[in-house]
Amino acid sequence: MEIIVDAYGPGEQALGWYYYLEDKLTFPFQAQCIKERRISPLRVGETVEVVGMPPEDDCMHEMFVEVHWLDRTLGVPLSQLKALEVADETQEAIEDWNYWVARRYQL
Repeated sequence: MEIIVDAYGPGEQALGWYYYLEDKLTFPFQAQCIKERRISPLRVGETVEVVGMPPEDDCMHEMFVEVHWLDRTLGVPLSQLKALEVADETQEAIEDWNYWVARRYQL
């Protein structure tokens, strides 16, 4: 809740999360898909390289990260991924977002 303490409404909450993750995640890192989503081509068990975050406009309702997949870079939901061997700060930020999602909070 510290991430969105001063946020008034979903838009400000989304920006709070976006800038928190942008500040805490260290790119690139390897991640594994842990669940399939209709909006993503990744399959469970697939490993990808996470290379950054898309523009903030793409993260106003859910947090996405950019991954190298096949021959292109695309955005996938952060909650779909489990980071592999990352810095503690990166791991903590991902766990914070997954906690938010697990509680069924929405932006």
